[in-house]
Amino acid sequence: MSTQLPGVRWRKSSRSNGGGNCVEIARRPDVIDVRDSKNPAGPVLTFESAEWRRFLSGIATTRCLG
Repeated sequence: MSTQLPGVRWRKSSRSNGGGNCVEIARRPDVIDVRDSKNPAGPVLTFESAEWRRFLSGIATTRCLG
């Protein structure tokens, strides 16, 4: 896990309410990086794009099932 990712653009969800429980993501070719918005110098998790799509699909499915 590297915290030094020069040139990546981090973004937070537009639904973030500023309560401090947020993550930021950065898109790079073939991977998605995720970090804690409260600790931008901390560890970064990196997921392959296909893994990230499955994760988001799982969230969407869970929300639909209630």
